Amino acid sequence: MPLTTQIASIEPLDLESRGYSRNNSLLGDMGEMMDHTVLRSHTNHSFERGFNPLDYEDTVKQLDIYYGIVKRQLLRYQSPCTGLFPVLSSDLKIGSVRDSIYCAAATWSLYQAYRRIDDDRGKSHELGQSTVKCMRGILESWIRQAPRVEHFKQTQCIGSALHCKFHLDTGDPVLDDDEYSHLQIDVVSLYLIFLVQMISSGLYIIFTHDEVTFVQNLVYYVERAYRTPDFGMWERGSKYNMGSPEIHASSIGMSKAALEAINGFNVFGDQGSSSSVIYVDIDAHNRNRSIFETLLPRESSSKNTDASLLPTISFPAFATHEELLYNKTKSKVIRRLKGEYGFKRFHRDGYKTALEKYGKRFYENGETMNFENIECEWPIFYLFLIIDGVFKGLSSQVEEYCQLAKARLTRDDWGDPIVPMYFYVPKEVVEEEKLEPGSQVRQSSPEGSPSKIFLWGQSMYIIAQLLTSGLVNVNEIDLIRRYLPSFTRPRRIGGRYSAFQGTASDLVVQVVLIAESMRLQAMMATYGIQTQTPHEVEPVQIWAPNQLVKVYEQLGVNTKLHLRGRPSRPIGTLATSKIYRVCGQTVLCYPLIFEVSDFYLSHDMALLIDDIKTELQFVGKYWRLSGRPTMCLLIREEHMRDRQFKEMLDLFAMLKKGHCDGMKVRIGRLQNLLSSSCIEHLDFMNSVECDLDISPFTQVVHEYSGYQSLTDVPKALAYTEPEQEYKISPETPTWELVDTFRCFQGLCGRSQILGAILKQEGLKFTIDGVTVHEYLVRINRQAGVLRLWATVRYCSSLLHQLVDSISPYITTVLVNGKQLTVGVIGHEEVVFDKPMTPSEIREVMYINVQPYDIIQAVLQQEIALYCGKLIGTNPELFDGILKIRIGWILRAIDLYMKISRTDCPIQACSPSEVRRLLYRVLTVNNMETNSDSEPKLILSVFQRRQIEGCLCRVPTKFYERVWHVLQKTPNGIVVAGCVLPQEPSLTNLTLSELNFALQVEKMLHNIEDPEYIQIVIELLCVVSTILQRNPELSFKDSLDVDNLVTHAFRMFTKDLGNGGKGKSTVEKVEETTSMLSFFNATTATTTGYLARAVVNNILQGDMGLVGESYGDFARDEMCSIC
Repeated sequence: MPLTTQIASIEPLDLESRGYSRNNSLLGDMGEMMDHTVLRSHTNHSFERGFNPLDYEDTVKQLDIYYGIVKRQLLRYQSPCTGLFPVLSSDLKIGSVRDSIYCAAATWSLYQAYRRIDDDRGKSHELGQSTVKCMRGILESWIRQAPRVEHFKQTQCIGSALHCKFHLDTGDPVLDDDEYSHLQIDVVSLYLIFLVQMISSGLYIIFTHDEVTFVQNLVYYVERAYRTPDFGMWERGSKYNMGSPEIHASSIGMSKAALEAINGFNVFGDQGSSSSVIYVDIDAHNRNRSIFETLLPRESSSKNTDASLLPTISFPAFATHEELLYNKTKSKVIRRLKGEYGFKRFHRDGYKTALEKYGKRFYENGETMNFENIECEWPIFYLFLIIDGVFKGLSSQVEEYCQLAKARLTRDDWGDPIVPMYFYVPKEVVEEEKLEPGSQVRQSSPEGSPSKIFLWGQSMYIIAQLLTSGLVNVNEIDLIRRYLPSFTRPRRIGGRYSAFQGTASDLVVQVVLIAESMRLQAMMATYGIQTQTPHEVEPVQIWAPNQLVKVYEQLGVNTKLHLRGRPSRPIGTLATSKIYRVCGQTVLCYPLIFEVSDFYLSHDMALLIDDIKTELQFVGKYWRLSGRPTMCLLIREEHMRDRQFKEMLDLFAMLKKGHCDGMKVRIGRLQNLLSSSCIEHLDFMNSVECDLDISPFTQVVHEYSGYQSLTDVPKALAYTEPEQEYKISPETPTWELVDTFRCFQGLCGRSQILGAILKQEGLKFTIDGVTVHEYLVRINRQAGVLRLWATVRYCSSLLHQLVDSISPYITTVLVNGKQLTVGVIGHEEVVFDKPMTPSEIREVMYINVQPYDIIQAVLQQEIALYCGKLIGTNPELFDGILKIRIGWILRAIDLYMKISRTDCPIQACSPSEVRRLLYRVLTVNNMETNSDSEPKLILSVFQRRQIEGCLCRVPTKFYERVWHVLQKTPNGIVVAGCVLPQEPSLTNLTLSELNFALQVEKMLHNIEDPEYIQIVIELLCVVSTILQRNPELSFKDSLDVDNLVTHAFRMFTKDLGNGGKGKSTVEKVEETTSMLSFFNATTATTTGYLARAVVNNILQGDMGLVGESYGDFARDEMCSIC
């Protein structure tokens, strides 16, 4: 008996006797089925058709037919040992995790449909257990790789990634890391999403506490997706397929959705206790959310869009509920990738095309150009859009894609529909298709045929059919209502754990003011600022954020699996805005900005005030949990002694009025705010046996508490000393340096002498029983108190200090589509083009920057930190800046300070002043419109060009303009001796790629003078405009930019000379030999001369024409160009 017959005989369906045939609309064409089922659902604009008892027999018949399909097309190929599924039915060895999850989802969807039936003859139980078998098979395969999870949590390296392919029968790894790209964060996230959905339906998948802790560690595995380059859904990384991973929006979106779904979820189901609840870091979720929404509608730096975004923004992840982003992303995918046979995965995708070399894993450089316009088209994405239409209530979309899918389905011997894996262009018509895309008939792939069923495609077909036929509604396959915005989802019962429930438009941020001592409290009261001391808030304890880190380190610990729990990472602002219940104690944490740090930024009161405002705005903008956020503002006595403490009092007075820069705030006693706060119960601590040695924040006790006002408080000394660079010869012997050090009194000079000694002898060298390291720490602390910023920075650099939280802020810059470089101008720059760990950043700073400029090693850290903060809150400040070059930003700041005649060098400025200067430099073009109280600084055109040139800011669509110029330039564009070649640039890259823009930016920064960079940018825009208006023009050779600028300058000086009557001969000579006057001319003036230079270039015959005589062009177009 054939195998298919055996399977069918398990549950015989006499379809003819029941009034159905294999060619009936139910199993027939999708379009026909739409006539019978979907349109009926659309009449009331809802796809949630409830169960009608009158349709009972009809429903049973339909479900039984789908049961037969699931048995024949899916469960037949499920491994009896592991429960895994292969990619193709013909594969008897390798099981795929992604395909297995979707097969389990289709089986579970039918299980959900059968639950409507009173007597299903055991089918629902069988389907449910098949689902459990698959999900547990994946879990068990991954648990065997627990050491990888532990290592990946710390490093996020490719070699520690969980495998996505396992042996079908044993669950063992089958492909090594050098054979297959296993790092696919979206797969683990997808598993977590469906795990929550299936457990919510009543299935029991997680059996033991060991498995609970492993699932918690899977959360740690995916929560840093925002900074982890992976290989994405297509297992290839960048679109060049050269083995390099990149950050994918689809992976980040899946991670965001998984974190939202599993936060506060009990994986034991309704029968579980508090020990089986999963926790999520809300700050990690927020980083994923903000970066995901920043990347959209792009997929990655190399992929302008990707079909993998469809399952990310819609079923099953529903990763964004921002309608504008959702519509923009979906329409871009449809516009760029939709075809007559399906969707292309992404532009220039060579997978399974006729020109792809069989068995070759990676491509050669530039090989992707061969696949343009012949990419395979995948009909599975028609099914995704059908499901999307059902969830969104878009009947026209459902009908459209049902008709498209109908034309591409085939049938097996049973008459069951088969979804082809892809459609490809036959080799013999490849050239014709390239010349005229869409003109050739594509062929169905061997994969996705009756002998090689594409299981993922069949799974999506079953889910789509169940939804469109009304056999299951959207709430039955999305029990946690992922498809709804968080604020419209049903509230969780109990509310013991925080949940993502959205936020009110008028959210109020609660603020608790904690004074370090009663003396400080009394002094604050004289100014009408009511505070509480740690004693007054008891039994509530005030913790530092590092104490909460100790608690979270116990979450997910499992000695049997060698899992160490949450990595020791700082707790973010959103997490410290919760109230915690820990082992019977109520705890409130103050934010990280109040933590005493070794780095010198904590010495700047103005910076702290700005940070408080920023944190309040941040919490108010990104709070997504039920309950109000509660921020603890800690006031220390050292703040009171600061000369700028009055500004902090002004801030508290503003908060007392109930607002902070437009954000609603409420200051109150902690006991009165608890009832409306977001409260998180850390119940896992009840089973922790070790002593964590928690040290709550304690109140400072004084015998004297007589301060009545700020005038009574001893202030920090207003000490000054010349902060200059002392010339110390490298030949000076150590003994002489030691003698000088003993006699020298100034902190600045002593620090530099110690620097010389350190260079010769090292940090452990002792002077009078004290090591150089200890002396530097002392001087650093003293200089910090006295606000000697140059000395502080010098000592911090010698101590190799690193600014707190610099790594996530650099990551924020990267995921906003920018790159960042560090280095001293004139020396090699290091590019940060992927997220880096703090240790890697430290190494770069002190190997590539410090040898050339000691202070810049820490000053560049400051600028990188401020850029990360600014791009997160004001991304428009960096419009037109592709690569943030820290060394050049410092040069721009230096230029600005010279223009404003600031006597203090930048290294001697306070951190808050450096941040203010950075902001002024970034807004140099909008300076007249600034509304702050600072006097306006009027800059000349030349000065603006200098500063903007340092930033290398370009106008909108500039790189697109350069692309069009390059198309008309056979030998490329030449600037300052650097050539941007036409080939292979146009072949290997595409117009929308970040890599092309980076090549252009690199060419521009080969220019030494920043003002000249801006002139070159203007010239390229002029050339682009001329070529667009006159498409028949093209250059015969290379475009020599320097030659054109020189020619324009000569015409400018000639005209200037004719109008220079009354000027001395010396003045005329200076104007004709220096380009300063040209650089200081208005944009309209320089553009006019540059256009004339290009026209003269045409008249001299350096540009060729297509189809017209050059003389006619010169006469007809001369005026239109100018």
